[in-house]
Amino acid sequence: MESALIWFRRDLRLDDNGTVAEALAAARRVRAVFVFDSDILEGLAQRADRRVEFIHGSVGALKERLEALGGTLHVVQGPARLCIPELARRWDAQAVFAARDYEPFARQRDAAVAAALAREGRSLHLLKDQVVFEMDEVLSGAGRPFHVFTPYKRAWLSRLDAAALAGRDVSTLADRLVREAPASFPGLGELGFLPTGLAELGVVPGESGAQARLVDFLARILRYGEARDYPARKGPSYLSVHLRFGTVSIRKLVQEARDAGGEGAAVWLSELIWREFYQMLLWHYPATAEHAFQARFDALPWPNPAGHFAAWQAGRTGYPLVDAAMRQLDRTGYMHNRLRMLAASFLVKDLHVDWRLGERHFAEKLLDYDQAANVGGWQWSAGVGTDAQPWFRVFNPVAQSERFDPEGRFIRRYLPELAGLPDRFIHAPWRAGAGAAALDYPPPIVDHATARAATLALFRAAQ
Repeated sequence: MESALIWFRRDLRLDDNGTVAEALAAARRVRAVFVFDSDILEGLAQRADRRVEFIHGSVGALKERLEALGGTLHVVQGPARLCIPELARRWDAQAVFAARDYEPFARQRDAAVAAALAREGRSLHLLKDQVVFEMDEVLSGAGRPFHVFTPYKRAWLSRLDAAALAGRDVSTLADRLVREAPASFPGLGELGFLPTGLAELGVVPGESGAQARLVDFLARILRYGEARDYPARKGPSYLSVHLRFGTVSIRKLVQEARDAGGEGAAVWLSELIWREFYQMLLWHYPATAEHAFQARFDALPWPNPAGHFAAWQAGRTGYPLVDAAMRQLDRTGYMHNRLRMLAASFLVKDLHVDWRLGERHFAEKLLDYDQAANVGGWQWSAGVGTDAQPWFRVFNPVAQSERFDPEGRFIRRYLPELAGLPDRFIHAPWRAGAGAAALDYPPPIVDHATARAATLALFRAAQ
């Protein structure tokens, strides 16, 4: 093949990038492009969007790496479904190479691009990159998608071998990048977006940011199993945003987990497999992006009481750990994983709000938003998905607070109005009696026991 185009999307790196390696091996002259897709950007609610700033910084870093190898990265703005065929035509690329994306919108976009390219005798090659195993590679003995995580994990691990984790080196074929002057790179403002202060939050885009996070995490991975559930502790890997935008290779992370050994690394590996489980499910069941996996619960008549969703969004429900979680999300674009489960359960099973409203709020706010994981997590918490938390189990927000933030350190960090409360009241300020009235903090928006009973009645009626 004489000429090809690499279309970067959710794989914003050169290290162990199979798509880049395949394109360089297949064609003598290769160019690279990234599209700030207006079909996506125009749908964003805010012009100060942390994800756009992270992507912009990662694309800039990727461009610098390509230019150090003698090529460049062409960065354009517009509908990708139109831009990619036009660029392939301009450069007479016989093929376009890209990492496969499993989300419904991406599949529709890629089908449109493939059809447009085919009309001109060109082809779109979609390659596996963001997961170790994709689509139909891990199925049950009956040849069907797994609906329960544990047997999926066993099958996933049984397939894992050196070949599945083999890295791809692009440096040996870098001379196939077309030698050309550095392409222009639009600023964040030119794209119509505002800076969000990622640096102040300690978020560094690109491969260098991912590597720094990985080095930091590997130094404490053995304690991951015991530390990950406590939001006031430095327990998580904080690599989720880098996985979301492909500034680190999933194959590398799985290999690091295997090399580290120990219980903590095994627990983290399970979390990486959960991520693949949800990607597999969204691929096989794209309708679950909007509909409950368990059809009997899809039309549950959620009461959606007036004011409940807004209070939850603002972190003003009167339940401190839930409110602290929501304020962490608003201020940083991140929420601790256990608190994602608690906040979701509380919205659905205490406030009786449709899980889809919460999922969409997270979609707007999370820097590491991944549709497959977010939808899967929300349906699990709501009790309406595959491998779900049973609908009759309801997190007690006070008990969760007492267990996972026993000294109230996380609560005090995000709810300064409660900083002066004694430890014995920090999880339930209303118990402070007259002292609670002086706080700039609301009483509980619902009684948990009463709300739980109403939830169980709602689900029983749908059986």
